[in-house]
Formats: sequence, C-alpha cells, structure tokens
Amino acid sequence: MKTALITGATSGIGRSTAIRFAKEGFRIILCGRRKERLEELKKELSVETEVQILNFDVRKREDVFHSIESLPGDFRHIDILINNAGNAHGLDPIQSGSMDDWDAMLDINVKGLLYVSKAILPGMMERKSGHIINIGSTAGKEVYPNGNVYCASKHAVDAINQGMRIDLNGNGIRVGAINPGLVHTEFSDVRFKGDSEKAEKVYQGFKALQPEDIADIIHFVVTRPYHVNIADLTVMPTAQATSTIVSKD
Repeated sequence: MKTALITGATSGIGRSTAIRFAKEGFRIILCGRRKERLEELKKELSVETEVQILNFDVRKREDVFHSIESLPGDFRHIDILINNAGNAHGLDPIQSGSMDDWDAMLDINVKGLLYVSKAILPGMMERKSGHIINIGSTAGKEVYPNGNVYCASKHAVDAINQGMRIDLNGNGIRVGAINPGLVHTEFSDVRFKGDSEKAEKVYQGFKALQPEDIADIIHFVVTRPYHVNIADLTVMPTAQATSTIVSKD
C-alpha cells in the first residue's frame, strides 16, 4: 500500500485528490489548517483506507517539520507528496497591492512548498524512490493584469519544479507539475476576501474545471509505470484559451 501526503487537503483539489486516492487504496496523510475539516474528512475516508491527519500551516517552518516527524509507523514511509497548498490574495495592480497579501502568497505558495518538500525528501532519497507532484497554475506560464505577485509565486513553483527534477535526477524520485487553469473551488472566495458574489462571477457563463477533474489527472500521473515521469502538464477548461481569454455565454 502506497502512502500519499496531501497539503491543502481540506478543500478543492486537495480534498478531491484525497477522496480519489482513498478509493484507489492509497494510505492518506491529510494536511491543512482547518482541524475540524480534517477530522470530518478523515472520518469519511477511514471507511476506505488508513488515514492520518496533520494540522499545521505550511508557512510555519517549525510546525511543518514537527508535524511530519510526528507521523507514526507506516505513515513515515511517504511514497507520494502532493504539494497542493496555495492561495491567491487580492487582485490589485502592483502599485496599490497589499504587502500582507504579498507575504501570504509567497509564504504559502513558495516557501510552504519548499518546507514540506525539505521535510519529506530525506526519506525518499534514503529509499531511492518517491514521487512529488507540485500543483502550479497557468499563472506560472503567463502573467495577466493585476496578477503580479500571485503570478510571480506560481512562476517560482514552475522554476522550483524544474530545479527539483534536475537536482534529484539519479535519486529514483519522480518530479512533475500540474498547472490548472480555471477550477471552480474556494480559490476565488479567498482572492476576493469572502465576496462570494464577485467570486461566483468568475465561473459564470462557461463550464470551469472541477476539482475532481484535477484529482483524476493527479491519479493518472502517479500511477504511470516507474520509468514514466510526466514532468509538466497544463490543463484548462475547453472554454479557456489563456488567463484572460475565456469564451462565455
């Protein structure tokens, strides 16, 4: 039985991936900030498989390492890491952007990914096996108006993904990124700071990707034969051509 650790597991892509993996018989480690949601999801998935929860914020380095070091028994053997935790905060031009928003995006999207990877890589290197999936974004492939720092954070994920694959070559560890376009999750609620009306307008007039779509792709990627590494995959809804071109009714 393979063990998968998923960050940002309490909603959206992370939650859907955990559900899909549990159905396929993976042992699951759910990571997130919202303890109540973690406990609810653990209860749901425990019917299917073995589940452990880790309640921490990826921005807090000591908490990341302490939590991962606390894993019991078989859960310490992590075969798959899904670096999914990430957020967009605000949609302001650079000249009026909030520095608190900038800090949150860089700390979660970039430093958080690095902290979790750093905590898990020693075990993978010792075993000469493992698979890391970094969840990027089409925002890491292009820049759009008012996207500035969020796009910068996802460009960093793209660079880190490439750097990981180079540096870990020869250690038996597969590294790849999945870069979604518009996915209907809580993403826009966070970006618009709880303004649900603005958030829902983002997804009106077309069929956005669903979290389950990305979960299916993640499952496909991690179940390829060992000699196959899907290094970089971009996926958008059919209605989307770029970050700013979306065909709507």
